[in-house]
Amino acid sequence: MLSWELGRLIVLGVLFLLLAARNWRTRPAPGAAPKMPKWMAGIDTLEPVKALGLGLLLAGVNPKNLMLTAAAAAGLAALGLSSADAIGSLIVFVVIASLTIAGPVVYYSLGGESAKAQLDGMKNWLAFHNNAVMAVLFVVFGAKLIADGLPPLT
Repeated sequence: MLSWELGRLIVLGVLFLLLAARNWRTRPAPGAAPKMPKWMAGIDTLEPVKALGLGLLLAGVNPKNLMLTAAAAAGLAALGLSSADAIGSLIVFVVIASLTIAGPVVYYSLGGESAKAQLDGMKNWLAFHNNAVMAVLFVVFGAKLIADGLPPLT
């Protein structure tokens, strides 16, 4: 019989695969303009305090972030770490997760106009391919979690 921790990993893995299928089916057709959420239209003009508030709100209530955090927590729980090791692992998780935000912000701040142009190009590419990128990411996470949740075959 599967332990509760391994069962949770499998359930989270299946949820990631369902999200992958949903994201793949809802990607824009070739040549079609991506549908951007209304709240994202004015994001480039937000003042720093409002941008920070929006970032905290989105990080806290975004289902993708919640599932990634739950998967990381389930993985840590399955390891049976001491409290100090678990806290250290949590700090590493938060730092690595923050690099995807901090990196472009630092690049934008220090890179001048060429950085702005390059980041705008990347934003446009990601806006169009967001669903496909997320689908691939969810498949990888889902497969990893399911594999981790399956009992050894030996």
